[in-house]
Amino acid sequence: MIKLGVIGCGNMGGAMLRQLLKCGILQPGEVLAADKNEALLGSIKKETGIGVTSDNRQAAKASMVLLAVKPQFISEVAEEIREAVPAQTLILSIVTGYSVEALQKMLGLPHGAVIRVMPNTPALVGEGVLAACRSPQVTDAQWQSALQVLSCMGLAEEVPERLMDAVTGLSGSSPAFAFLFLEALSDAGVRGGLPRDMAKRFAAQTLLGSAKLALETGMHPGQLKDMVTSPAGTTIEGVAALEKDGFRYAVMDAVDAAIRRAKALGEKK
Repeated sequence: MIKLGVIGCGNMGGAMLRQLLKCGILQPGEVLAADKNEALLGSIKKETGIGVTSDNRQAAKASMVLLAVKPQFISEVAEEIREAVPAQTLILSIVTGYSVEALQKMLGLPHGAVIRVMPNTPALVGEGVLAACRSPQVTDAQWQSALQVLSCMGLAEEVPERLMDAVTGLSGSSPAFAFLFLEALSDAGVRGGLPRDMAKRFAAQTLLGSAKLALETGMHPGQLKDMVTSPAGTTIEGVAALEKDGFRYAVMDAVDAAIRRAKALGEKK
């Protein structure tokens, strides 16, 4: 029995699919993936052993369907599968900018069970943030099934749909900001004399460890920062330099810019 149909096996859809199988929540025989790129399908089938098809309508017949197509293709895909989706199917959508209500209308399921998800790229290694909101028709059992699927890719939490633009700007866009910071830290290490590979490893592990420390202790970031900043020490000099250059304001402004863009894209739908 096909429990999950995946429509769209690009970077995010394919990565989420692989992570699901890695977690063991679903077996290969319970998954059917659809994509128009047959070479990509062949590669995924060889790697994972799942069923594949170039017919989106076949994947749409599963009890749970993950819509992972690019926003510019969702209208075409929705038109293609709307007659094939059973009324009781649970739809998970990671299509950026499309509300739960918009997806229901496009799929011809005004009372359909739809969950809108905003993942981020660290989901590819099981350390993502996956914010989700649901239509009123999603049952508690369906919601728990969806959370089980999403949680194997990282931190999965429900948020009101009105906050999805804020989520997009924060956790959706900020991996790029973190990578910029990581690159800058690595360059600084090289500037200080460290070999490039070592500087990159040390910088990446520092960010990973710092994030883990914040999550596991639950302490305020300011407290954790103070733990490192000894009086008249090296760290407070670096903090002062960052503040002089407007570091915190620049970060807040970057997230705010991403939120504004998310809202603008949503208003066009």
